Amino acid sequence: MATKIKTVFFCQSCGYESSKWMGQCPGCREWNSFVEETVKPAPKTTRGTTTSASGASGGSAPKTLSEIVMNDEERYDTHIGELNRVLGDGLVKGSLILVGGDPGIGKSTILLQVAGNISGDGKEVLYISGEESLRQIKLRANRIGDFSEHLKFMCETNLSDIEEAITRAKPEVVIIDSIQTMFNESVSSAPGSVSQVRESTSVLLRIAKSMNISIFIVGHVTKEGQVAGPRVLEHMVDTVLYFEGDRHASYRILRAVKNRFGSTNEIGVFEMQEKGLAEVANPSEFMLDGRPENASGSIVTCSVEGTRPILIEVQALVCRSNFGFPRRQANGTDYNRVNLLMAVLEKRIGLNMGEFDAYVNLAGGMRIAEPSLDLGICLALISSFKNIPIGSDVIAFGEVGLSGEVRSVNMGEARVSEAKKLGFKTCIVPKALEDKLKKSCKGIEIIGVSSVADAMRLI
Repeated sequence: MATKIKTVFFCQSCGYESSKWMGQCPGCREWNSFVEETVKPAPKTTRGTTTSASGASGGSAPKTLSEIVMNDEERYDTHIGELNRVLGDGLVKGSLILVGGDPGIGKSTILLQVAGNISGDGKEVLYISGEESLRQIKLRANRIGDFSEHLKFMCETNLSDIEEAITRAKPEVVIIDSIQTMFNESVSSAPGSVSQVRESTSVLLRIAKSMNISIFIVGHVTKEGQVAGPRVLEHMVDTVLYFEGDRHASYRILRAVKNRFGSTNEIGVFEMQEKGLAEVANPSEFMLDGRPENASGSIVTCSVEGTRPILIEVQALVCRSNFGFPRRQANGTDYNRVNLLMAVLEKRIGLNMGEFDAYVNLAGGMRIAEPSLDLGICLALISSFKNIPIGSDVIAFGEVGLSGEVRSVNMGEARVSEAKKLGFKTCIVPKALEDKLKKSCKGIEIIGVSSVADAMRLI
């Protein structure tokens, strides 16, 4: 008797399963996210004995902390300082890492560089591609540089064959490019579907944990910038890395949105060059390159990403509106935050911003929503509104409240030290930090302000 084909509906955002289509997902409340897929019951198998990461049977037995053995070397050095910083000081053994980003942003390039660096230390690395042939991979490899014999390549999409190859080769690091091209024979749906992506990631997770292998998986992104497939995919992996930036520009920003072994506030800055992605050792200098002089509406502020202070140029353009409804636009920062700050300037200082268009931009393509940028945005708007340039050696940072007060921010000493290192002479800071920074930071003028009105008098 033929097996009846069963169809179910899956939510593409969270993986919620339903027997019928629904407009709104009950799990994540997303609209129009259900897709129909055919499923068939998995074959019955006898439960076998589990195997631990060390290879001994009975790995599921409970253990105390004192019984868990730790090795001296639990992380691999990728020899890419920016990537090590984002991962939390290196690649953890047995971890599953998801790397997402727009097409052409450099995901495959940086992973091929990582594979070459780790294999150069004598560790076995297996690079599995489901999108490119071996000849195409070699073309990219010849452009990047020389590679060790410990790096092996394979073109395959069948997870059963991939698992067999990993078991036979026993590599320390495996790279899967990409998860959307992999398919599991036990799942009847097409590659790239919700079921296939979820089950394929589950198989790779089991391989990583049972064999203590570090696995990178590349994930395609949707038009909204999220990894394609069910949202549960990000919950299954240990680390989620996103590449940001315009693929037509030279810079790339690597950000961790989830990391079980490190901070999620760190970022890595790269520059796309002829031989691959190169680290940017000083992002502040890179972001300020080409800054105009004696131009109104421009000021430098400082943001902290993790433990790293980064100087960023804030640009504002305020011009009279030709229509009854003024236009507002923010690039690189929160649009609603800009509207809030403009309301503060109009209410607390008396600037008539309601009849003017306003455009705010963070030069260099950075996307930052830290409150410490508030004071810089306000001063840039005031400078453009009054058409008065701010000195090129002036930097400002601080959070602005609804009453127009300037509030303190964290890591003030690190911000001022970074400004001093790049040659800035004057730093406008919250009044609460003035005395402390004057004692600890010599060689740079510290000016404390308690309100936006006080800061405006300095222009």
